[in-house]
Amino acid sequence: MPVIAPWSTARPAQLPSQRGETDDAMAVGTTVDHLTETYRAHYRSLLGLAALLLDDTASCEDVVQEAFIRVHSARRRVRDPEKTLAYLRQTVVNLSRSALRRRILGLKLLSKPMPDMASAEEGAYDQLERDQLIKAMKGLQRRQREVLVLRYFADMTEAQVAETLGISLGSVKAYGSRGIAALRVAMEAPA
Repeated sequence: MPVIAPWSTARPAQLPSQRGETDDAMAVGTTVDHLTETYRAHYRSLLGLAALLLDDTASCEDVVQEAFIRVHSARRRVRDPEKTLAYLRQTVVNLSRSALRRRILGLKLLSKPMPDMASAEEGAYDQLERDQLIKAMKGLQRRQREVLVLRYFADMTEAQVAETLGISLGSVKAYGSRGIAALRVAMEAPA
């Protein structure tokens, strides 16, 4: 089914002879030679305009080049060659705004690393220490290991550990201190 574009009622219908004149006017437009001359004369000023809106030279150059490409492809729509520079300026401003929008959106979408995140090297050292600690814990007596795990890894109080294991508070303290002393010796020993 064909799509019918709405025409404004204020616009008079064109007769076939008028259409030919309109096509000739559109065919004139901005010529490639005029655009080339505009490029030579105003490239730096357009680059300066982009520099006022953007912060890096590469983006400014990209925006100005893209503006010239767009004006070149739409040169037949710019009927008055004297308006080419104004059209270029507006295109530079619009492209600069788009570039800034993309940057802002990119910054919002970037995942930010956690401030207390360890480096890979620190993570490797931590893993070695954990492995050494686990090996040393396996070398402890069963009760010493149970007391230390409940006290320091499960974060229980001495009274809670005593209740959980069914031993006295004094025994928890004794197993804990002997276990820590044995771990200290095991961790300082060369691997």
